[in-house]
Amino acid sequence: MTITTPRPWLSSYAEGVPSDLPAETGSLADLIRSSVETYPGNVALEFFGRTTSYAELGEQIERAAEGLRLLGVQKGDPVALVLPNCPQHIVAFYAVLRLGAIVVEHNPLYTPRELRHQFEDHGARVVIAWNNVVETIQAFPADVAVQTIISVDVTRAMPFTMRAMLRLPIAKARESRAALTTSVRGTTTWEKIVGADPIDAHIIGPEVDDVAVIQYTSGTTGSPKGATLTHENLSANAAQARAWVPEIERGTAVVYAVLPMFHAYGLTLCLTFAMSMGARLVLFPKFDPDLVLKVVKPHPPTFLPAVPPIYDRLTKAAVAEGVSLDGIRIAISGAMPLSASVVEPWEAETGGYLVEGYGLSECSPVLMANPVAPNRKAGTVGLPLPSTEVRVVEPESPGTDVAAGAEGELIVRGPQVFSGYWQKPEETEAVFVPATDGGADWFRTGDIVSIDDEGFVRIVDRIKELIITGGFNVAPSEVEEALRGHPDVAEVAVVGVPDDHSGEEVVAVVVLRDGATFDEAALRDFARGGLTPYKVPRRVMQADELPKSLIGKVLRREVRNGLLNG
Repeated sequence: MTITTPRPWLSSYAEGVPSDLPAETGSLADLIRSSVETYPGNVALEFFGRTTSYAELGEQIERAAEGLRLLGVQKGDPVALVLPNCPQHIVAFYAVLRLGAIVVEHNPLYTPRELRHQFEDHGARVVIAWNNVVETIQAFPADVAVQTIISVDVTRAMPFTMRAMLRLPIAKARESRAALTTSVRGTTTWEKIVGADPIDAHIIGPEVDDVAVIQYTSGTTGSPKGATLTHENLSANAAQARAWVPEIERGTAVVYAVLPMFHAYGLTLCLTFAMSMGARLVLFPKFDPDLVLKVVKPHPPTFLPAVPPIYDRLTKAAVAEGVSLDGIRIAISGAMPLSASVVEPWEAETGGYLVEGYGLSECSPVLMANPVAPNRKAGTVGLPLPSTEVRVVEPESPGTDVAAGAEGELIVRGPQVFSGYWQKPEETEAVFVPATDGGADWFRTGDIVSIDDEGFVRIVDRIKELIITGGFNVAPSEVEEALRGHPDVAEVAVVGVPDDHSGEEVVAVVVLRDGATFDEAALRDFARGGLTPYKVPRRVMQADELPKSLIGKVLRREVRNGLLNG
């Protein structure tokens, strides 16, 4: 690609990091095929100690692709995945892509209402789902397009001895098995899909500019929308990540997937990055320090993407249990600010680097990161990645750049930046600034930043009111809608308040109807009925009235300022 804007950050790059990368010419299906052919005997996946080689993974992908094809999945069809981190997730992901179909990732812990909204939007007819959420999908109304549900028992991927332990007639074993799987009817089993003959090699797969993934996000405003990420977007972002850490060698890297792969962060920096490197990808269905520490002993990660609370908990658990973290070479933190109180103990225990980065789902998601070098800057999100351009502009006039070093809205472009939201042309148009130099249009991030004279970017504020808690986006309007359903609530405003642990905590301020009695616990319990746990307000507070504009719109920013200022 041709870069036309100044890039003062290039002089701050670590040694060996290129300024630009060649354009991607292959799809994600080509990427995994290359690793299968290059590293057939290497371990590709590890799950509770059970391993899958790249050769075995490649065969499973080809068989699952044929199984899906026999169900009628064709190029361009959206296929929903509702799975935790498990080997079946990886096989399903690449099998869908092998057909040129589109993966739609979903959080398996979403409530029925949240899942239904997304299914109504993308219209997938085929769903590959964890057993525990199948009944939720089966309960969707008839106007939702789902025709076939493929049920996945994640315990089938565990070692035989562990599966046997889960069947022992003791309470703890029964509880563990119940948490992992449940019996379902009216579905096709995953074993039947992956048991098909390998797909015909002559069946044409995806092109590099085809849509690969629909990643739901609240974006910079409003309710969740599907960001359409192409094979080029995701392959380019993985290539940018590889270029950022040139010291990590292909074929020998160990990557821990403690982040969920239904999240854009985990999807790229765990799954796509690892598979493109021929790495050993160690899968964790959820983050548990004890489980992680058991694997650290034989196979410490050379690359560990996560969020600050994970690093903090893992450091403390390792010290408490006397487990060495030495050998964890590079850790990339994102989704919330990274404090020195987390970095210093981590680097002391590991002898490696822990650096902060930044991204958005619409950008595959990584846009910038601190250099893995002594010149990284605490309190910044680092430098734009290779082949990435950024500008700082006037928020009210996004075609106008601010003065050097001044604060303004961050706009970006690069091979990892998406081209739009799924079937939402108006929303797409609203987040792009037309280019005047013949290059790609600029994406508006909605974040206020400043860039210093060495090119390091500092996040100052967020234009929009999206809440980011624990690395997940929460749309205030969605939480407000849930609370408005309570008979005692007349008005409500939901905002994010800074929190050392989660980045921001969700706080609701309510005005009650006449005669109602305020009961915080009851309101939070009510919200749990319609929201995923991380969206449920950590605090609910009462007010006599809410600040409003002249047209009656609640001013969330004033609500937030009132909470911060006491």
